[in-house]
Amino acid sequence: MAGLEKPCQAGTQGRTPLQIHTGDGTLSATSMNYDKEKEWMVIELNEEVTAGEQLVLSMNFTGILNDQLRGFYRSSYINEDGDTVLMAASFFAPTDARRAFPCLDEPEMKATYTVSLAREESNGALSNMPVKSHEPVPDQDGWVWDHFETTARMSTYLVAFIVSDFEGNTKVSKNITYTVWARKSKRGQTEFALQTASRATKFFEEYFSIPYPLPKQDLIGIPDFAAGAMENWGLITFRETALLYDNEVSSAHEKQGVMETISHELAHQWFGDLVTPEWWTDIWLNEGFATYMSYVAMNSLQPDWSQESQMVVDIISPALAMDSLPSSHPISNVINDPNEISQIFDTISYNKGAAIIRMMNYFLTEATFKKGLTSYLKTFQYSVATQDDLWHHLTEAAYEDETLAADLTVKEIMDTWTLQMNYPVLTITRRHDNTAVATQERFLLTDPDNSTDDDNEYTWWIPFTITDAVNPNFTRTKPTNWIPNYTKVVLLTSMPDNDKWILVNLQQTGFYRVNYDAENWNLLVAQLKEDHSVIHINSRVQIIDDALNLARAGWLNYDTALSINSYLSLEAEYAPWQAALTGLSYLEMMMTRTAGYGPMKHYLLDILTPLYDSVGYEDDPDDPHLDQIKRSVVVEWTCHLGHPDCLQEATEDFNAWLNQSSSISANVKSSVLCTGVAEGGVEAWEGVWDYYNNTDSTSENNGLLRALGCSKEMWLLSRTLELAFTEGSGIRKMDSAMVFDAVASNDIGHTLAWTFLRNNWDGIAAYYGTFNSLSSLIVSATREFNTEVERDELEQFYLDHQDSLEVVSYTVKEALVNTDSNIKWMSRSYDVILHWLDDNGYSGNS
Repeated sequence: MAGLEKPCQAGTQGRTPLQIHTGDGTLSATSMNYDKEKEWMVIELNEEVTAGEQLVLSMNFTGILNDQLRGFYRSSYINEDGDTVLMAASFFAPTDARRAFPCLDEPEMKATYTVSLAREESNGALSNMPVKSHEPVPDQDGWVWDHFETTARMSTYLVAFIVSDFEGNTKVSKNITYTVWARKSKRGQTEFALQTASRATKFFEEYFSIPYPLPKQDLIGIPDFAAGAMENWGLITFRETALLYDNEVSSAHEKQGVMETISHELAHQWFGDLVTPEWWTDIWLNEGFATYMSYVAMNSLQPDWSQESQMVVDIISPALAMDSLPSSHPISNVINDPNEISQIFDTISYNKGAAIIRMMNYFLTEATFKKGLTSYLKTFQYSVATQDDLWHHLTEAAYEDETLAADLTVKEIMDTWTLQMNYPVLTITRRHDNTAVATQERFLLTDPDNSTDDDNEYTWWIPFTITDAVNPNFTRTKPTNWIPNYTKVVLLTSMPDNDKWILVNLQQTGFYRVNYDAENWNLLVAQLKEDHSVIHINSRVQIIDDALNLARAGWLNYDTALSINSYLSLEAEYAPWQAALTGLSYLEMMMTRTAGYGPMKHYLLDILTPLYDSVGYEDDPDDPHLDQIKRSVVVEWTCHLGHPDCLQEATEDFNAWLNQSSSISANVKSSVLCTGVAEGGVEAWEGVWDYYNNTDSTSENNGLLRALGCSKEMWLLSRTLELAFTEGSGIRKMDSAMVFDAVASNDIGHTLAWTFLRNNWDGIAAYYGTFNSLSSLIVSATREFNTEVERDELEQFYLDHQDSLEVVSYTVKEALVNTDSNIKWMSRSYDVILHWLDDNGYSGNS
């Protein structure tokens, strides 16, 4: 596309460099200074102005159409004829609108925008609103101005521009025009997204009792895109893999991912776009709500996908894991400079935010929760708000509905969850007089002496729900009472006899862990073995996740934690299996480079083989959705662990695919590609690399790229890393972190990846520029660190590169704390696990 490598100039013709106009005339500037740290231009005027007076600032401005995937940037793709086609796209969140046009680039500074984009006649342009008119660009043949309708009041980071030759698939529903845009060759993959967008929008309109306020909703898949998606109001931008779905080659997991991402971004049209957090401190009001509401929407749109139980294992469990480190941060986090803003778009803001919102829904009840949300959104629409504003509206709704005690407020409860980091573990100790003692303590994966805070200062308002073996009822999710933040210990009365189990925190609706005395744990294990269906699926996930993490932190012995897994041969549901495998993956990761890995692999294969036998290797697209996902998970695990049948089936499928004699089933394709490259040597790696460079399939690209990192040849892994960070190699910049992770996750490539990162850090940082994938590289390289030598190397790395690591300082600190935690685990638990494996017959290597 001609002209796209030129600077972008926004309406500057014929203007003087700087003019400030008022109603009474023109002011002049006595000085202009740029604050690099805060990214402010400070202009001093020759005379005072009155508060509330309107000023019009005019200036010449040149913005570079860059290749850093930020601001207004250029992208490209190869079309069906093999030609390189250029396009331009924008990504302004959180602070990059200032790269495209001069603005007060803060969320509170809302304004209306009247956008005009010049383009070649062979292309089209998109922005937040529909096109109002066209006109030729004077003295520039073949170019057209598109003038768009003026937007609603909105924040700068939600403005969007696109210039491309993409084609759209359009649907009109309830006076809203939905269009999904893609390259011409991929237009056929847009139908699922189109139907999902219209259905999800209708759901949110009904849930919030507020109509979608714009006349159109565009969704576009961009070849080069830094994030998964971005919620620009009326023009949502996506990675192609997060938007496009091909029924022939996309897996069930990818289909679910597309629906989740679309639902997440559409929820933002209310939470974030219509009502915006006043400052980045409360970004969780955006991301936590969008994450939570995406699962609520999917549970309505696809009830057979069991999104409520998937949310427990996919959202809440990772949040509990991340928030158990002393390097965590409060959900409502003070932000002081631009470097800190991007770092809080993390698991705490997204997952923990969603988890505590879900907790509120349960303790307020759904009806009260919805009433409070609607009141909040209507009051602050087209404006900004804080979390205290939300607490006020939810409290008012709760008082009206009498779902909250009159002497308690939502703010009083929720401030204990948002203004301090971490969360409690509630320890329940049974006594012999049909009572029990409940004690709340701060839960950390590391020992308390690793924390600089006083644990006694951490207390929470804890919603308390309970059931027992005498009358197991898991539907009573509204708290029967509260454990207040001013009390560490409470007495529970009317407990059943001690030979009957009790279970606290029904369906894991509260964001905390629960520990029991040994006898109650044994009773729960016995119940799972006898009839696990008595216990709700969400609570089965909770029992598994809590036990394995309590044992990891030293709060529970591994005899008890691992005994729970013995019931899994009876478990048919996906979510409890995923919870178990997530917890066990930590043990596998810690032991993979030790002499104890053989017995651990033997144990893992022993519990996984019955599941593998029950779901089978052969994929059937007509199977229930969750069966397909479960098969995908178990094939990945068993092939990785060297299960003979899985290796044989996957290798045969890979070779047939490589010889172009058959395709691979979508749900097992990533595992087959990885296994094929691992077992097939140079020929297999070259075959995958050639296929990647000659395919136009968005759905296959991620699996192909990750497979390159599965090789057992060190030199091929080195080649993979070099390709990932070389301009023009064929691997897009946005995918380089994923390729690095594939190598770092390979037992053979782990040390190689860390060495590569240390030796090439300056070049990698320069390659990304302002593109913030650096944090994910740190996570990938260090997640398995569990020795003092690795800890010293990481600390030295931080000292050697403090300036360039400033933009990922949170991540580096987390990596150091996580390494300390892993070292302590090795010291405390490695021998314990080996003894347990030996005692249970897993001392051999197979």
